[in-house]
Amino acid sequence: MNDIRDPRIRSFVYPVRIVWQTTGEQKDDGWPMRCETQGAESLLARKRGQVCEGPFGSSSGTRLIHRGEPAGMLLDFGRELHGGLSLGMGPSTTPGARLRLRFGESVSEAMSDIGDGRHASNDHAMRDFVVEVPRMGAIEVGNTGFRFVRIDLVSGGEAGFEFVRAVSLMRDMPRLGAFRCSDERLNAVFETAVRTVHLCCQDYLWDGIKRDRLVWAGDMHPETMAVLSVFGAAPVLPDTLDYLAAVTPPDAWMNTMPTYTLWFIRNLAEWVRYTGDTVFLAKHADYLERTFDHVLSGMEDGQWRAGNFLDWPTKHNPAAATAGTQALALLAARDAAFLAETAGRAPFAEKATAMAAELSRLRPDPHGAKSAAALLALSGLRVPKTMFKQVLGANGHAGVSTFYGYYMLEAMSAAGEDQRALDTVRDYWGAMLDMGATSFWEDFNLAWTENAFRIDELPVPGKRDIHGDFGEFCYPGFRHSLCHGWSCGPAPWCIRHILGIRPLGMGCRQVEVRPFLGNLDWAEGAMALPGGDTVRVRVERGPDGRLEMQVAAPNEVELRRDV
Repeated sequence: MNDIRDPRIRSFVYPVRIVWQTTGEQKDDGWPMRCETQGAESLLARKRGQVCEGPFGSSSGTRLIHRGEPAGMLLDFGRELHGGLSLGMGPSTTPGARLRLRFGESVSEAMSDIGDGRHASNDHAMRDFVVEVPRMGAIEVGNTGFRFVRIDLVSGGEAGFEFVRAVSLMRDMPRLGAFRCSDERLNAVFETAVRTVHLCCQDYLWDGIKRDRLVWAGDMHPETMAVLSVFGAAPVLPDTLDYLAAVTPPDAWMNTMPTYTLWFIRNLAEWVRYTGDTVFLAKHADYLERTFDHVLSGMEDGQWRAGNFLDWPTKHNPAAATAGTQALALLAARDAAFLAETAGRAPFAEKATAMAAELSRLRPDPHGAKSAAALLALSGLRVPKTMFKQVLGANGHAGVSTFYGYYMLEAMSAAGEDQRALDTVRDYWGAMLDMGATSFWEDFNLAWTENAFRIDELPVPGKRDIHGDFGEFCYPGFRHSLCHGWSCGPAPWCIRHILGIRPLGMGCRQVEVRPFLGNLDWAEGAMALPGGDTVRVRVERGPDGRLEMQVAAPNEVELRRDV
């Protein structure tokens, strides 16, 4: 048989709130109401998922009535979901009834029209379409990321609903890593970061679940770090690396972008370093070596010249992008040398080591970009403390991004500025929670929150729409994804720097525990190990101000403690 088992679990989620519905008010001229919504609140009750829900043949609890104008309602399912919608239609439904469905990651997106000038679209996933529904039957539709759904009856007559429920599709990934502390805001950020990356673990490790349901080799690196820390050696990671290698010839650039081939090498190295999986490495060793020969073609006079895409915000600053990609190339060359040595390929290792030596001779300027400064600090091309003083610590949280925010946090820690990194997690990622986020976004700027209404609110006169009015490059307005895996950076950072659990060497056989509490009273949690076990830590501040730590780990793990 050629059957392939779907690794995802189906679950049903009922709406928690009716955000909006047509009122069907009586016309002044005395004519009958032209549309009406009846009993929408009955959809909030847990149902049996069967037609009929009530006595056989009885009228449905919720009815949309079209007497010349569409009747509609907007449902809130309480949190970002991946999947679709299950509609149970009752006996009062007019045969051939047609519903317009609009999925949205925000209320305003679900209330928008394609072509209204705010970039609402059906790119990557259908979120605005019309479907014919059965009478006395159920139908499932949709495959996207959403929290809100607007349902309009666009044909004449009536649509009676026995139930409306979301069909959540989530890959089964048991959570091993964990984090809790004395700051509930920080806890909420961690949980949201983990949920964001988990939502993006669908067929493969995707960028987003509404738009960019694609595998991007660069964008997945923060996701890789989060998955390893929280879910451990989850199959979605090697499956995704296999996919990238299968669809990209070794003499072509990954995702058509030279820097994303560098990121592919980095992701492969993270997997091998964490798991010690030399069998997986051997499977890809020939491909990797030929790919690296192509990487070498991107070098000229000791510099990386093939392409300088770093991230979208530095498109305005090509000098910064060039500096950042020089650091990225150095990190990738070192990772390639590690992989080559592990695979026992000495000539390949020599080429990678030589490339790293060439790239190390320059000391590029970040040109004010925090993303470039972060990679320069992490690669050792510039001193982390200098990068913090000149760029990373300047101008508050301006210039922080959801993608490169992870590397900014890591670079701050490398500079000894863990408290500043912790404040960034609270203030920057926390501000998305303040705007109603239940998953983290493709892009975010703290300035957007000024005089803006939340994503779970109907438009407020005189205020800006934080979803529809902002964004740039490839994600303006409603094209902007509000569940983007690259934004999950706080999850691995909290485990590796607040709990201080960091793997050393291959296969996590040695683990360092060096916690940081800063202005927290206590923190506890765990880092996933590749075999399904964990290293668990609890640290708290004692009466004398000193940190007191408890650590639990398998016997085969060598611990190095530092409090």
